Amino acid sequence: MIKRFTKSDAGAAMVEMAIVTPLLFTLVLGFVDFGYALYQWNAATKAVQLGARLASISDPVATALATAAPISAPGAPVVAAAYGPFVCTYTAGTGACTNGGAFDAVNFSRIFRGDTAYTNDDTCPAITPAQRPTTRPGMCHFFPRLHRDNIVVTYSATGLGYQTRLGGPVPTITVSLKTITFEFFFLGGLLGFDNLTMPSMLSTVTGEDLKSTAS
Repeated sequence: MIKRFTKSDAGAAMVEMAIVTPLLFTLVLGFVDFGYALYQWNAATKAVQLGARLASISDPVATALATAAPISAPGAPVVAAAYGPFVCTYTAGTGACTNGGAFDAVNFSRIFRGDTAYTNDDTCPAITPAQRPTTRPGMCHFFPRLHRDNIVVTYSATGLGYQTRLGGPVPTITVSLKTITFEFFFLGGLLGFDNLTMPSMLSTVTGEDLKSTAS
């Protein structure tokens, strides 16, 4: 009886399946989660590209930028590092920019929410089909997990424009993200991947008209 029991392979497949199943599910769910992480990376990249474009054609967030360039030699080039940089961030319900001047919350909201109605919060209203021809989306429409305090807008002097230019100085504008983490649905609880910080990303463009009415 005992000898026959030790040689029996009945139920072996069930035992093998019980051993393999956790590994199989971990691999499958891992592929799903890492695929979603790649989607988040691409969405965040597109968001900073759009944010930089919006910042380049909108009124500046840093109000001191308009009068920051030197005026002692009209028509002379505005050399690199002649002003700023103005680094504008949003924290705890308000914003601030380095190197003096005020933080324009409405202009910052245009970068975050596009042409939708201004509010001083992290909501991201949907743009209806009827609005799309005339309403530009904001960064939050490309990356819904985005919050205002994740966005950094920097205006720098890199040798563009000339002194006493009627439209003000021509800055180089960088929009970057900070404190963004990858969101994992399945592996967060299993392996703690929900705390992985997304590498810093940025997009840099040359300022254009810096007017909210520009297209």
